[in-house]
Amino acid sequence: MAKRRKKTVFEELKGKIRKRQAKLGVIGLGYVGLPLAVEMAKAGLKVYGIDVDPRKVRSINRGISYVQDVPSDLLRDLVKEGRISATTDYGILKECDVIDICVPTPLRKTKDPDISFIIDAVEHIKTHLRRGHLVILESTTYPGTTEEVILPRLKQGGLQVGKDFFLAFSPERVDPGNRRYTTATIPKVVGGVTKQCTRIACELYKTCIASVVPVSSSTVAEMVKLLENTFRSVNIGLVNEMCLMCDKMNIDVWEVIEAAATKPFGFLKHYPGPGLGGHCIPIDPFYLSWKAKMAGFEPRFIELAGQINSSMPDYVVSKINDSLNDDRKSMKASKVLILGAAYKRDVSDTRESPAIDIMRILLKKGAKVSYADPHVPNIEVDGERMRRVRLNPRVIRSFDCVVIVTDHSTFDYDMIVKHAKRIVDTRNALRGYCLTKIRRI
Repeated sequence: MAKRRKKTVFEELKGKIRKRQAKLGVIGLGYVGLPLAVEMAKAGLKVYGIDVDPRKVRSINRGISYVQDVPSDLLRDLVKEGRISATTDYGILKECDVIDICVPTPLRKTKDPDISFIIDAVEHIKTHLRRGHLVILESTTYPGTTEEVILPRLKQGGLQVGKDFFLAFSPERVDPGNRRYTTATIPKVVGGVTKQCTRIACELYKTCIASVVPVSSSTVAEMVKLLENTFRSVNIGLVNEMCLMCDKMNIDVWEVIEAAATKPFGFLKHYPGPGLGGHCIPIDPFYLSWKAKMAGFEPRFIELAGQINSSMPDYVVSKINDSLNDDRKSMKASKVLILGAAYKRDVSDTRESPAIDIMRILLKKGAKVSYADPHVPNIEVDGERMRRVRLNPRVIRSFDCVVIVTDHSTFDYDMIVKHAKRIVDTRNALRGYCLTKIRRI
């Protein structure tokens, strides 16, 4: 009788994934990590979440979601079924077959990439790395991070990538608040350090994601993410510059955009706004720009778009000042109400929100600033804790100027228009209203 061939490490892990016997560790339980953990658990995998914030860990283990896109009822059921648990102890990694890194990647004050959270996670992984492990980075970063930063650290124990363990990059594509495109339905780009790494990472994501798109390397996958968000940044920069230009020429930029969008080809509609927000679009182009400079290339187009976008809060403040001048009021000591502190409509995420930049500028100019946002109960501006005000006719009338920074769908715009003394609308939320007290950017 022929002796049965021993399965390779790749075959063993593939079998575990296909039989839903693989255990997944997700490092970082924020807007990316928690939805991913939930989708993997729904697919039948056992998921361990790891986070340094004990409040997040307690919340998950109680079945209480703090991420808008994850319903607490669903999380609670998965916790009760034993599909998901959370801990602050990295020791749980030794129980896992797959480790997915979903930690933040902010910018330093110098606008250089800060990948310290990635390095910290990898140092913990290195301690527990064994044969058969699949490690995937999802955090946005510059091209080369997976192979140049992560791989050398994981190889220190003598294991061979693509044979003993597997390493890949798969960029997160989360759009908070988007009910049509979710973690499960957005196509997943996957690039491994070797072909086997790509194949096994694709096997994992196929368990819960509708479409998986393999690419030739982790570096290509890293660049894909940066191109996606730099594309958005550059086009927003273009339309913001058009906004500034149209303002000087007394042309309605919003009407121009809608008319241009009737062209059935060759035009993709973008809108101007008060500035870029969220974790990706304001940050990713700086990662790409930094890496390009390291390679001896000067990315002038990208940096110019960044300069225009970052100037928009100042432009909004100039419109507020003009609006106050219409009533012969100075900025100093005037009462200004900011509508919307989140960076986009109908979410609670305030990361890089232009509303905070606008408030910071107004406060420095001596204005008395308050804000209203149904999704954000409190925020911090320059170390000062601010609590939201509740909107009603009396409150609105008490302010010298109301500024629509985030056009939440729950705002009562009829009430706002009726009772506000002056309005600056940065989102064209009041299209159709033709009152002289309304200024649009």
